[in-house]
Amino acid sequence: MIFQFLGGLGLFLFAIKFMGDGLQKAAGDRLRDILDKFTTNPLMGVLVGIVVTVLIQSSSGTTVITVGLVSAGLMKLRQAIGVIMGANIGTTITAFIIGIDVGAYAYPIMAVGAICLFFFKKSMIQNIGQILFGFAGLFIGLELMSGGMEPLRDWQPFLDLTVQMSEVPILGVLVGTIFTLVVQSSSATVGILQGLYAEDLISLQGALPVLFGDNIGTTITAILAALGASTAAKRAAATHVLFNVFGTVIFMLILGLFTNYVEWIASVLNLEPKMQIAFAHGTFNVVNTIIQLPLIGVWAYIVTKLIPGEDSVIEYKPKYLDRNLIVKSPSVALGQAKMEVVRMGEYSIQGLEETLTILKTSDAKLIGTVGQLEEAINNLDRKSTEYLVELSKQSLSSHDSQVHHALFENIRDIERIGDHVENIIELLQYKDSNRVRLSDEAFKELEDMFVYTLETVKMAIEALDNRDTTLASQVLAKENEIDNMERRLRKLHIKRLNEGTCSGSAGIVFADIVSNLERIGDHASNIAETVIS
Repeated sequence: MIFQFLGGLGLFLFAIKFMGDGLQKAAGDRLRDILDKFTTNPLMGVLVGIVVTVLIQSSSGTTVITVGLVSAGLMKLRQAIGVIMGANIGTTITAFIIGIDVGAYAYPIMAVGAICLFFFKKSMIQNIGQILFGFAGLFIGLELMSGGMEPLRDWQPFLDLTVQMSEVPILGVLVGTIFTLVVQSSSATVGILQGLYAEDLISLQGALPVLFGDNIGTTITAILAALGASTAAKRAAATHVLFNVFGTVIFMLILGLFTNYVEWIASVLNLEPKMQIAFAHGTFNVVNTIIQLPLIGVWAYIVTKLIPGEDSVIEYKPKYLDRNLIVKSPSVALGQAKMEVVRMGEYSIQGLEETLTILKTSDAKLIGTVGQLEEAINNLDRKSTEYLVELSKQSLSSHDSQVHHALFENIRDIERIGDHVENIIELLQYKDSNRVRLSDEAFKELEDMFVYTLETVKMAIEALDNRDTTLASQVLAKENEIDNMERRLRKLHIKRLNEGTCSGSAGIVFADIVSNLERIGDHASNIAETVIS
């Protein structure tokens, strides 16, 4: 019984994720853009939360993306609270899907999905196949779990537990919370609850508190995503917990009334048992959101007090690009563009510093920060380039035209520095995952070249910021030294290989990191040359 239940649960969880991935790919991987653009106010945030959760079939997934956006500075806490509320409503769609009994057609649907996956090369058809395969797997997993749970109707300890849950509703809340904490999917817990209720193994009075507990348990994923993240991300996760706990408290106080409502709606609409749970789940989340939507400011204030501290976020959005200035004052707009390019450069320096720390400490937590910095650089690259293109349509003086052209060059070089940093991160990940060990001598040489290259990039960005030609000339001299270092280190590396003090795989990592650092030096030199010219 246990094996069948666990196997069904495993298939259900896999199917939900597989279907969600297929939906996400079919919709295009623009979920973050949707969240960023359309969450202008809390109500829009709720709607976006619903849509994204329906697309990826996971409220936890939406919440994790939202926590990531808050951490990245792409979304304010108030916007995030709205999205989290919407995610709770969006997840009820899965319960309604389960409520529609298409189990009899699950196997042919899975067969169609498999045909689309394995016999077609077009990505869109493969995505549809993935959605169908996951959709069918969801019902097959549920059937397996239901079959596994059938003997429970004669097992006295379980019958006693369900009676207790009916008499002591708080016990049901705890059961729902703990099970969802373990499984990390409220959809799975609700699906199991629908099966138990349909098999008449639990009363409605006992099932509803479990349903409320599921909503508390699902917050664990957001909490895990916020561990080690920014203060704002932790606040977003805390809001998710408080929102669901507060909603559960409200509904536990009116449990009798809510039970009567579910029974009434079931009789009016002639609902099947599974659909009754789906309606209860949907009503709980919709009403909870309506009640708490006006309290967004209150929740934001409470979590700010609960989790104090200044928040350091990586701002993806441009700070200085004002489109109104392009027509009104092109010269001032050019100065603003330069400030944004310098900001890009500061991100590239920060990425290099974090990468140097990873080289020294092998701290994998910092890899996410470097990834965020690279995404921020790429975003600022796009926005700054668009801004400069618009600016090129205006009448610029000869000097401003030269600066305009130089900024285009600077953007390209800074973006390339970010790419090389990303390459080094991949090499360090390869080193750690394959247990490649660098000799102490090789490690010291790498560290020295890294520090020297970092200093060169810092000087180049400072020269760009202050239009300091003396500092720019020093950058050119340092870049020559980086070239010399690269040649010298390669010779020493070959010598170690010949002597057998360094393995071949360690040699590849060493040589590739040195090569990337040399290319970073070249881009720093390019920035310096634009300052001089």
